[in-house]
Amino acid sequence: MQELIKKAGILVDALPYIQKFAGKTVVIKYGGNAMISDELKNYVMEDITLLKYIGLNPIVVHGGGPDITAALKTYNIESSFVNGLRVTDEETMRVAQMVLVGKTNKEIVSLLNCKGGKAIGLCGIDGSLIRCVKKYTEVDGEKTDIGFVGEIESIDGHILKHLTNDAYIPVIAPIGVDGSGQSYNINADTVASEVAKAVKAEKLILLTDVEGIKDAEGNIIYEIAGKEIHNMIDKNIINGGMIPKSLGCLEAIKGGVNSVHIIDGRIPHCLLLEIFTKTGIGTMIVSENYGVY
Repeated sequence: MQELIKKAGILVDALPYIQKFAGKTVVIKYGGNAMISDELKNYVMEDITLLKYIGLNPIVVHGGGPDITAALKTYNIESSFVNGLRVTDEETMRVAQMVLVGKTNKEIVSLLNCKGGKAIGLCGIDGSLIRCVKKYTEVDGEKTDIGFVGEIESIDGHILKHLTNDAYIPVIAPIGVDGSGQSYNINADTVASEVAKAVKAEKLILLTDVEGIKDAEGNIIYEIAGKEIHNMIDKNIINGGMIPKSLGCLEAIKGGVNSVHIIDGRIPHCLLLEIFTKTGIGTMIVSENYGVY
């Protein structure tokens, strides 16, 4: 009996958060080890399905870099990167689209549907959901062509709102399209951020393989105002791969997303723990004192 009472208490503790976020949209960037481990996949799919059933509107954006690399190896196509972006020639683009849309996306949709969700798979080509142009990068100050890598021009949020209002869970592969119908590979973090801005999401949650942003002593910062991010970068407290991720979070905040969360996807039920507990498990970035925790 005491165990049952304890479980009831956990549900009651979550009630204020369920009330606060009911009807709100949450964009989830699904990546890292949570996409590799079958056990972690199961936890994440359960969390996303539960979010939908208790009144939130989850939208999933997934990556798939390891799957693409593995597929390229089977075709004896070498992978190369410039400034963290995969150089994508015509052959690589064909494989990337095949893997992201035909394999990874449908696996996630199938897993969600098996949990009782009504997931529907999309990429930027569907309904011109993600319109983009060719992206260039700089190497030693020189403009460099990296192939069919896209820079987002617009996201059709109407399509996504229509689906979420009609009980569906959209699952988006990071493939965009230009005005001539050419497909482009796009960084999944960037797609997630732009989708969150387009639908005015309450939250953007990034599943990663790190615990969150840490202070100079190595302690997790559970809540931080966006204005402090640049200061931490200047002091080298935020460094390495966390810099572009943190700056991407700031862009989402500037675009109207109320909070962005960097959480450790290796923790079972990480989404529920972040959204429905007092301090969460990772770092929440807000424009100012958000007043949730």
